Amino acid sequence: MLNQFVKAMKAEGLSDMLIRTFSHYYDALNAGSKGQISEQDISPPQSDAVVGYAELETGNASKMLKHIAVIKLNGGLGTGMGLSKAKSLLPVKGNMNFLDIITRHVLALRSGSGYDIQLMFMNSFATHQDTMDYLSKYPDLSKQSLPISFVQNKFPRIRQDTFAPFESADKNQRWNPPGHGDLYTAISASGILDQLIAKGYRYAFVSNSDNLGAVVNPAIAAYMEKHDVPFLMEVCERTEMDKKGGHLAQDAAGQLLLREIAQCPQEDQAEFQDINKYKYFNTNNLWIDLKALEWHLITNDGLMLLPLIVNPKEVAGEKVYQLETAMGAGISSFKGARALVVPRERFAPVKKTNDLLAIWSDLYELNDQYQIQLKRGISRVPYIELDSTYYGGIDEMRARFAVVPSLLGCKELVIEGDVSFGADVVCDGRVHIEAHKPVRIANRLITGDMLYE
Repeated sequence: MLNQFVKAMKAEGLSDMLIRTFSHYYDALNAGSKGQISEQDISPPQSDAVVGYAELETGNASKMLKHIAVIKLNGGLGTGMGLSKAKSLLPVKGNMNFLDIITRHVLALRSGSGYDIQLMFMNSFATHQDTMDYLSKYPDLSKQSLPISFVQNKFPRIRQDTFAPFESADKNQRWNPPGHGDLYTAISASGILDQLIAKGYRYAFVSNSDNLGAVVNPAIAAYMEKHDVPFLMEVCERTEMDKKGGHLAQDAAGQLLLREIAQCPQEDQAEFQDINKYKYFNTNNLWIDLKALEWHLITNDGLMLLPLIVNPKEVAGEKVYQLETAMGAGISSFKGARALVVPRERFAPVKKTNDLLAIWSDLYELNDQYQIQLKRGISRVPYIELDSTYYGGIDEMRARFAVVPSLLGCKELVIEGDVSFGADVVCDGRVHIEAHKPVRIANRLITGDMLYE
């Protein structure tokens, strides 16, 4: 059966490295693996593997900028918000989208330091052209010595009943993204890893393009160099809102690992979500020693094999498996890997329109280095929940938030119903607005519950 998958992947021109990686995961699936990580096999991480952000030394850290390459995971479409193109094209601050802010931040670092910091986007087939077309407005970016973009690979979907390739008249439906764990295979098979090392780049800072809190801090690379750390994951302390996200743990030998909820057996779900037991979640901001990655690949026959995630899906009425891996799971592949507990402001992803409203608001500002940060005096973003019927897409958001209300003093904002906002609205404390008819609010201080019938 595996031969059918190999034949299809070769026909698509996929690399030998990717085919061998998929073959390993397919054999594991065939052997009955569900990619589960049992509670009995792990424990919370020991303190010596977890580093506090305050421990970083900023001294001469800026010299590390000449050794840093920035890689942004940019494979997602904004379909969940009504966008048919790359999610990174969503407007997030004024007229600027994610790509604007990311690019301007790196160009500002180059200008200020004099170092040629590389910026690359790992795109999917769906986002590559949109991204490259948009970035053409930044001619200085294209002057860098390495490609601006490389494309994420794809795995064939697998029928659940026969483990045969999933067939469809729509050829795109036959394939699935292999998860951002594909990063390691993609930069190696494309030759980008070798090029980075040859040009003197030692550390890659990798993060999601929708997380504008993920800005370059050379002190992290300086810490890795001083303490010979091959791999570092930025983590935050979990809250109740984060309890379903992947958490940090360690195995019986003390090796750090990442467990995603899809890898947790049903009987262990309660402990997975125990934020007092497993205190840290993965921000997907990773720092990788490129020489350590190169050596790992050399000693493992060119492969980066990560813990498998078997993702059951239904496509065109057919039950299929998607084989995926998580980039953060690479932490288990490097002896001496560390986790860095960072402030929450380094984790500001936009997954829903709730998150987008927070970034649009006066809670955040851009500094002169194009770093998005909470305004002085703000330590935590309020809980925001918008009625998905009226605020689910970007067009609905623009129509109803012609002017975004001030949220500086807001602790919670919940909106149910069709509510639009005009000028000079301030939300203070815990605000709950419920409207049973279309309502427009302007010139008002809101300090509690409001009901419109």
